[in-house]
Amino acid sequence: MSDSDWKPLQAPASLKGRGAATAMPHRFERLDRQAEDDGWPQDDEEGAPAPPRTEIREEPARRILSRNDSPDIGFELSINPYRGCEHGCIYCYARPTHSYLNLSPGLDFETRLVAKANAAQALREELSAPGYRPLRLCLGAATDCYQPAERKLRITRGVIEVLAECHHPFSIITKGAGIERDLDLLAPLAAQRLFCAYISLTTLDPELARVLEPRAASPARRLQLIERLTAVGIPVGVSVSPTVPFINEPELEQVLAAAQAAGAQRAFSIPLRLPWELSELFQDWLQRHYPGRAARVMARVREMRGGKDNEARFGSRMTGEGVWAELLRQRFIKACARLGLGRQRFDYDFSRFRPPGPAGQGELF
Repeated sequence: MSDSDWKPLQAPASLKGRGAATAMPHRFERLDRQAEDDGWPQDDEEGAPAPPRTEIREEPARRILSRNDSPDIGFELSINPYRGCEHGCIYCYARPTHSYLNLSPGLDFETRLVAKANAAQALREELSAPGYRPLRLCLGAATDCYQPAERKLRITRGVIEVLAECHHPFSIITKGAGIERDLDLLAPLAAQRLFCAYISLTTLDPELARVLEPRAASPARRLQLIERLTAVGIPVGVSVSPTVPFINEPELEQVLAAAQAAGAQRAFSIPLRLPWELSELFQDWLQRHYPGRAARVMARVREMRGGKDNEARFGSRMTGEGVWAELLRQRFIKACARLGLGRQRFDYDFSRFRPPGPAGQGELF
């Protein structure tokens, strides 16, 4: 059974605090499972489906640095301390990666997480390799490094401590308020041109954010993050990504203006991408929350993706193609120019890098 053939027995109800409504099959699934009522009560006292709990499994990572060979991404290395993300953003392009764990890109992606418990030690070993040379590095490029699990596990902080010790430049992209906890490490690094932050801000509408990104910080809280980071000298950019036609796309200029007023200096924006199972998940979400717009949204997405739900080619996957993609790009460029928001990458000082010493023997600054 292919994921494109899958349909639930009945339209699923939305689950409070979750982006997906079902644990849809992944593309490697060999079994066809169907839900069946066995007569036993499954609901809570109010008659709604019992909310799924978040489960976190800690596993060691053999390597923590992922290398990027894509010419349309602004960094060469990335670190993702977690697989899966409790924020539950329905549009997340990383959802299909849960299929490699034999888990669903739907509910499993946001409820069955993997924490790379040894991330800091693995990073120390890789940075200590004789031939290692520093390149542009981003934390949280696929799954948010400040999702709720980080409050207790502190894996991201451990990674930052290693990067700080060896003066390795890096950036963080997040929509989590947890980044404030680590300002004691991040602000001194920014002063040495070793760190910048990007805050993901897709909408200013709290109601839309609640169903689009159910467990992420509110839009108002993210604007506060920009202000707080800027106040301690950290250069901040804003990611207005993804832009979803007829959903958050009409707000593009307003979101950029609010971010700039809060202190953002740079900006980028990427049209919605729907790789693999994400297309089915997102279309299900549209039918649950915006049924009157669903057909128009998907028609516009396909216009910008060569008639398909997704186009993975380098050069177009981050920009889209066609008339509508170009109009969206021009709106973004003109808004950034009017607001004084740069679109270039932040400048780092790579000359400060020194390989880290044995664990526990380094100096942070």
